[in-house]
Amino acid sequence: MKKSEEMETANYTRVTEFVLTGLSQAREVQLVLFVIFLSFYLFIIPVNILIICTIRLDPHLTSPMYFLLANLAFLDIWYSSITAPKMLVDFFVERKVISFGGCIAQLFFLHFVGASEMFLLTVMAFDRYAAICRPLHYATIMNRRLCCILVAFSWMGGFIHSTIQVALIVRLPFCGPNELDSYFCDITQVVRIACANTFPEELVMIFSSGLISVVCFIALLTSYAFLLVMLKKHSGSGESTSRAMSTCYSHITIVVLMFGPSIYIYARPFDSFSLDKVVSVFHTVIFPLLNPIVYTLRNKEVKMAMRKLVNRYILCKEK
Repeated sequence: MKKSEEMETANYTRVTEFVLTGLSQAREVQLVLFVIFLSFYLFIIPVNILIICTIRLDPHLTSPMYFLLANLAFLDIWYSSITAPKMLVDFFVERKVISFGGCIAQLFFLHFVGASEMFLLTVMAFDRYAAICRPLHYATIMNRRLCCILVAFSWMGGFIHSTIQVALIVRLPFCGPNELDSYFCDITQVVRIACANTFPEELVMIFSSGLISVVCFIALLTSYAFLLVMLKKHSGSGESTSRAMSTCYSHITIVVLMFGPSIYIYARPFDSFSLDKVVSVFHTVIFPLLNPIVYTLRNKEVKMAMRKLVNRYILCKEK
């Protein structure tokens, strides 16, 4: 019996790499997707860097909202860089392979940064609540120390969440097949090919990823709905009210676009569906593209500050 168990354990350690099927096998489609996704990536990285530099260097952008936006931009840079570079390289590779360690690392950072971003969006909702419902005490409530603590808790929550996912994955046996029907490693694909009954692990993962997504999503929508009701009661306050409502609508847009795909992917049994790859592309590639557009390019103060920064440091123009 002991010998049989040792043989089984030896079999379980055979898988040292995973083969990714990618988004398409057609060469022409791969080239088109490469151009599209490379364009997205080359937009996401410099624009988010510009956002961070603008908020850091402009003395007028000192409110907590801009501090949180800078952190969101940093997370977007990191989040888009977890899957996009390898996906772009794999468009020109016949056999798309990722090592077991590389797969676990990709999975870890995807959930670490993704969950941190979810928690950060919750913090941003609290920031809007304080600004709209407690305007006279806003500076006192959302002081820099509290902002740093809330951002640190967002990162810590993401780290704990991701550690749980990885701890559940690495203890599973993988003896083949080793093909993942995706362009990156995630728990939903990796769990499917484990050589064991993964029902307990799936249940914990659905509770950890899916339930957190659903609860945060409902809480955020409820809080923004409450804020919009409050703002409409004071609709006579003029331009400041309309700007606050516009900010709330943009935040709601991001919440729906981020949590919708996340709930679809993680808040259900890990079975394969035809829409999985499309939703995953939206979740990992399109969503980081929308963040700077929705949050920053609709903000007059940030746009003006960015224009000044570009003129001064890139185009070498005077003020």
